[in-house]
Amino acid sequence: MEISAVIITRNEEKRLEPALESLAGAVSEIIVVDCSSSDDTRKIARKFTPNVYEHKWTDFAAQKNYATGLASKSWILSLDADERLSPDLRLELAAMRDIEPSCAAFYVPFKNWYLGKWINHSGWRPDLRLRLFRKDKGLWVGDFVHERLKVEGKVDKLKGHIHHFPFAGIDEQVSRINEFSRLEAQKFYAAGKKARLWHVCFQPFQRFFSTYFLKLGIFDGFPGFVIAGLAGYEVFLRYIKLRDIWKKGERIEPVSR
Repeated sequence: MEISAVIITRNEEKRLEPALESLAGAVSEIIVVDCSSSDDTRKIARKFTPNVYEHKWTDFAAQKNYATGLASKSWILSLDADERLSPDLRLELAAMRDIEPSCAAFYVPFKNWYLGKWINHSGWRPDLRLRLFRKDKGLWVGDFVHERLKVEGKVDKLKGHIHHFPFAGIDEQVSRINEFSRLEAQKFYAAGKKARLWHVCFQPFQRFFSTYFLKLGIFDGFPGFVIAGLAGYEVFLRYIKLRDIWKKGERIEPVSR
């Protein structure tokens, strides 16, 4: 099997290089599709591949499908700029070059690094994601924010991990929560859903309780407490923004990535 690694970017100069370095020896081609970066993202990408393109943003699914369409290999490895192939996963993919799997896609296990440690609970692990798939069997679907890969055929699982470094710090996480909660509110509004008082008052606490206690975030120490607290905060923001949209009686356009 020959693999094209596909990455979509926007202003990722601080995180992109380690992601591209981690692909060495594991893939046959690297495709980078950038959306209006104002930093050195494209310059860094060209150090690793000539296949660097620019494309106007619509949503996550459409951007990833566009990038997939540029790949010349039959298998696609979808990677984000804040993710790295572990050494074990690189070796596993390299060993698969001389075989053609019978399945249509593979789940890849993730390990998530947060506030100085690997997170083993809090709903962040086990964390299996569809990231390696046959180009003719997979399609990204979804709108606004939560894209997912729809696969036609059997799905298997790899052993090696992708290492995920989702946030450079709390400030970045809060900023992303602010953006994503807005997109979620717009999604709910488009579906005709309304924010009731119990959504605002009780669901944030419910999310905190579920994350910290039921999903054992308490065993992740201080990072687990922060994860649970901000998970509840995101739910709170989502519903107060949804109420605001209904009050104004107009849709808020999606934020560009």
